[in-house]
Amino acid sequence: MKVLVVEDEAGISSFIKKGLEESGFQVDQAFDGNMAIRLASQNVYDIILLDIILPGLNGTEICKKLRTEMDFKNPIIMLTALSSTDDIVEGLDLGADDYLTKPFKFKELMARINALMRRKQVDYSTAIYKVKDLTVDFDKKEVFRQEQPIKLTAREFNLLMYLIKNKNRVVSRVDILENVWDVNFDMGTNVIDVYINYLRNKIDKKFNDKLLHTVVGMGYVLKDTD
Repeated sequence: MKVLVVEDEAGISSFIKKGLEESGFQVDQAFDGNMAIRLASQNVYDIILLDIILPGLNGTEICKKLRTEMDFKNPIIMLTALSSTDDIVEGLDLGADDYLTKPFKFKELMARINALMRRKQVDYSTAIYKVKDLTVDFDKKEVFRQEQPIKLTAREFNLLMYLIKNKNRVVSRVDILENVWDVNFDMGTNVIDVYINYLRNKIDKKFNDKLLHTVVGMGYVLKDTD
């Protein structure tokens, strides 16, 4: 597998490169934003490790370009010293799959990479999902409620799919972190609550019959029964 490491600190970049190569990966390095875009346009990468604070284009700008302009579909992990909820949400909203705060241990990075590569192989054999009057076309990434289209971000869509696959079952915040993001955020952050609220506002707010429920002290459940 081929990895692009985008990191301007030479010591950190070399540390990551050495560990990945010892694990059997082929590694390219970029030390600024423009170099990252150039390499990503010239090569096919299975995963990109992307620092946020970089010379030239920063990591969030690169992530946005990769997703919206270059149609990069494979996983992106943000590497950064920034760790507030707003920073995390911004990176995820722009298309990052995971978020690792510096300093980190290499084995933690490998665990994130392996989890994301496993998730790529998940097969949703059914293309159309229904929960009461909510319809999701997985292949087309389209969501409707009472035939009204609902526009979701990629992160919101993945969260909805996880809730649908576990409908009528209470899932905890930890369950969501491990299965939607494959990450271990500081549980003191409210990232999950932020995205649950995003989703609730889109699929429930305008409708009388509420599908997404909070079970106090336990988690969340998407219900198709009264």
